[in-house]
Amino acid sequence: MTAPESVPAERLADLLQTARAAARAAADLLAGARPADVRSKSSSRDLVTEWDLRAEETIRRVLEERERGIPILGEEGGLGAGGAAAGGAGGAAGLRWVVDPIDGTVNFAHGLPIWSVSIGLEADGVPLVGVVVAPVLGWWFEAVRGGGARDGSGAPLRVSQTARFDEAMLATGFPYDVPTRADNNLAEWDHFMRRAGTCRRLGCASLDLCLVGCGWFDGYWERMLRAWDLVAGAVIVREAGGTVTDTRGGTFDPHRGEVVATNGAIHEELIAELGRVRRPAS
Repeated sequence: MTAPESVPAERLADLLQTARAAARAAADLLAGARPADVRSKSSSRDLVTEWDLRAEETIRRVLEERERGIPILGEEGGLGAGGAAAGGAGGAAGLRWVVDPIDGTVNFAHGLPIWSVSIGLEADGVPLVGVVVAPVLGWWFEAVRGGGARDGSGAPLRVSQTARFDEAMLATGFPYDVPTRADNNLAEWDHFMRRAGTCRRLGCASLDLCLVGCGWFDGYWERMLRAWDLVAGAVIVREAGGTVTDTRGGTFDPHRGEVVATNGAIHEELIAELGRVRRPAS
């Protein structure tokens, strides 16, 4: 196991530069892209395009050229040969890149510009570095553990100050098999539409997290995600002053696929309300 605090700040700064370079390369590739070939992964709601594959190849190439000893876990390519060689547990200093080349592929495939390139770095499940860019919208978010979170101009990001739950704007998402899955988040959505100020669904988990980090959303919850949806955005929220846990308020682990991220002020109430949906009063 690698203690995240054992990774020197200077090393993290170098790794952030690498993540920036990979994100820029993918953003440049995707900025004018249109999905010419859309294939279904598991259903008509779970899509992959030729651009997902090309973007991940681009990101992997940049990361591998600059940091050869760190395995890469990508949505399209899995852990890859480098990860297998390292035993799948992380390479140099227990580090591992976690990459989503297009988070929000369904949006992308329909021409909706709410999608992102997400590149995170973790050490044994603890997010250390995150870069999330929405190329068409011109949004850039980044953070490094202990070094703060910033937008593309270098201005610091801060979570909102909203303290009243009935005034909070929340975000969430739904699993691809929502029509057939019993545990599909629709009960939670209904509950929070009645209890919170309002709710939004963007269809891009990494951006949901970043918008908590920059104060546009006050909170976000979701389950049935993957690590590449979460690592980069989680460190951005934390470094912007927010709170990130699992859906019961416990330690956040991106590989468990669930998250609650808030400005901190509404966190306990959001967790408590989720518990009420799971355990309705008799």
